[in-house]
Amino acid sequence: MSVSLYYSARRPAPLTAVERAAVDRIAAAHLAAFPYDDTESLCLYPDAGHEPDGVVAGSTKMPFDADRVVPVMIHVLDSVTELRRALPGAEWRVHLDDLDVDWDETEGYGFPGMRDAEPDGT
Repeated sequence: MSVSLYYSARRPAPLTAVERAAVDRIAAAHLAAFPYDDTESLCLYPDAGHEPDGVVAGSTKMPFDADRVVPVMIHVLDSVTELRRALPGAEWRVHLDDLDVDWDETEGYGFPGMRDAEPDGT
């Protein structure tokens, strides 16, 4: 059974050309910095417009490797945080299957304690 992170933004106004360029830049930077070639990363759907007022949507399947789940989640959520900040006025929904991901104005998206663990698990 797989677990996925889902993210979507809605608002009445479509993306402007500047916002579309920002989304593309954020996605490209995320992919360039993503450390795993064999793990799903930030995946934006080509047409978020299938939802009413949809401007951005995507999902990422979490890896089965327990050592990769938190680093992948942090990397993707940091990118979704950048996307949210680049699209003012959008209503965001970010969730790990049925569990909503918290938003903090300072830290962005994440779960309590998520960034506390050392990379080597200690």
